[in-house]
Amino acid sequence: QVQLVESGGGLVQPGGSLRLSCAASGSIFSIYFMGWYRQAPGKQRDLVAGMTSGGNINYADSVKGRFTISRNNAKNTVYLQMNSLKPEDTAAYYCHVRDSLGGYWGQGTQVTVSS
Repeated sequence: QVQLVESGGGLVQPGGSLRLSCAASGSIFSIYFMGWYRQAPGKQRDLVAGMTSGGNINYADSVKGRFTISRNNAKNTVYLQMNSLKPEDTAAYYCHVRDSLGGYWGQGTQVTVSS
């Protein structure tokens, strides 16, 4: 079983920055994907940014140029640096990890962008 612990969410003003972290622990076998999704009330959960073990990175069009995903392999941790935040970025953010045995979700961390 894999456990994902997220941190870094909160309330920020428009134009501000936040950094999300997600640490994976437990029975981890060959992680090949780590990423972040988000879900606003009444909407589906969508990919924000994802990174494969081969180094391929994908971003949602709405966050390109503002968000940066990175990873510390030694710590099995993935980060999401979010700059120039907008009210429309408000959502619950979920970490997602896939290894050779399956996919796992974090508990979610709330990001609220409001003045």
